[in-house]
Amino acid sequence: MKAMAPAMLTAEQAEELHPAPLVTHSKITRLRLLATHPNPKIRESVASSFNTPGDLFTTLVTDEHEGVRACVARNETAPRDVLRSLVDDSSMRVRGFLALNPSVPDDTIAQLSVDDNATVRSLVRWKTDVATQ
Repeated sequence: MKAMAPAMLTAEQAEELHPAPLVTHSKITRLRLLATHPNPKIRESVASSFNTPGDLFTTLVTDEHEGVRACVARNETAPRDVLRSLVDDSSMRVRGFLALNPSVPDDTIAQLSVDDNATVRSLVRWKTDVATQ
């Protein structure tokens, strides 16, 4: 049975076999269009994309839907100033995702470490503990 199991590929081999499509002007145009879609789930997909232009995050970070802002908070490619602006977000979920994002600046993590919400503070402690191990 073991001999019949498929071979596991390394990340490099998988990338070589299945390269990501190039980021084209039309893809960026599509992201800009979808960022204004009435369905918040569509806007969440834009906020989650590693190809979203930095200036578009400025719009998404003020979205009325918590899920869109949460996707911005956990996107490692979001500009640091945009991530900083989420530190005072009314949603604990958004601040929690922000606490776990490795791209968040240290000054923002320091603010989150004294957040009013115990869950946000515990996520900061957990992330710090994991980083020091």
